[in-house]
Amino acid sequence: MSLPVQYSIVIPVYNEEKVIEQTYGRLKNVMESTKATYELIFVDDGSEDLTSEIIKNLRNQDETIKLLSFSRNFGHQIAITAGMDYASGDAVIAIDADLQDPPELIPEMIAKWKEGYKVVYAKRTKRKGETFFKKQTAHLFYRLLHASTDIEIPVNTGDFRLLDKKVCSLLKKLPEKNRYVRGLVSWTGFRQVAIEYERDERVGGETKYTLKKMFKLSWDGLTSFSFKPLEIANYFGITLVLAGFVYLAILLWREFSSVSSLSGWQVVLDIQFLMSGIILTTLGIVGQYIGRIYDETRDRPLYIVGETFGLGKKESPREKV
Repeated sequence: MSLPVQYSIVIPVYNEEKVIEQTYGRLKNVMESTKATYELIFVDDGSEDLTSEIIKNLRNQDETIKLLSFSRNFGHQIAITAGMDYASGDAVIAIDADLQDPPELIPEMIAKWKEGYKVVYAKRTKRKGETFFKKQTAHLFYRLLHASTDIEIPVNTGDFRLLDKKVCSLLKKLPEKNRYVRGLVSWTGFRQVAIEYERDERVGGETKYTLKKMFKLSWDGLTSFSFKPLEIANYFGITLVLAGFVYLAILLWREFSSVSSLSGWQVVLDIQFLMSGIILTTLGIVGQYIGRIYDETRDRPLYIVGETFGLGKKESPREKV
């Protein structure tokens, strides 16, 4: 009879054939040093290379490895969610496979968890190997998110964190389709603490977070935890109405005081462009929120599992297909 699992390590992977063996080696060394029972849950998010085959081969040599393969690419946040759904440990640790986040930090996280913290997150003090653009946009996003929501979501943090089993159980009950995991973790509350570290360069392969994916993640974070975009759209409308009254007063004053002014068609065209831009922007923001409501009402499964290895017949509470 196998012993209960103390730690579940969730590793989302997508086309990581160049680095996956090194990732496994470092995680294996770290977890063996804890002298505790553990499982390594690799979540293959629809990889198109040999990532899944490499993990299967490693599984033949190491029964602590578990593999969960999606039927297609569902996204990084969904992959983390699925790993947590299938995890059975008393504590769950999420870490990316690119080794930018050092596995050697895990024992320190475990130590903090044993002190009574339910969430232990890694906070970046330095980001090596990232472009100036990415660093600045990340800085702007975290400050904007911090100013837009009443929930305290730590800045300069990713998904590299340890969660107590109780926190994971709560996350399993949250049905959001457009997920921002680190925000959901903060929403649950509980006692949390940060561990600071310097983020390394990617060991191999290419980043999977394109500009489009980074924008979507940022937008999911804002719209999931803040109504500020809708408030801003409302302020735009109020400001435009006030500006319209002021401008009308100026036109009337110019007309009655015989002061020269722009021709009428130019004024109308300028106002039309301004109005159209603000209306379309406002409709776009409202449409994003409505689209998210539509996603929730369709109630499709968050992900579809293609195959599993080492997980037995365990079923996810989210997979309804």
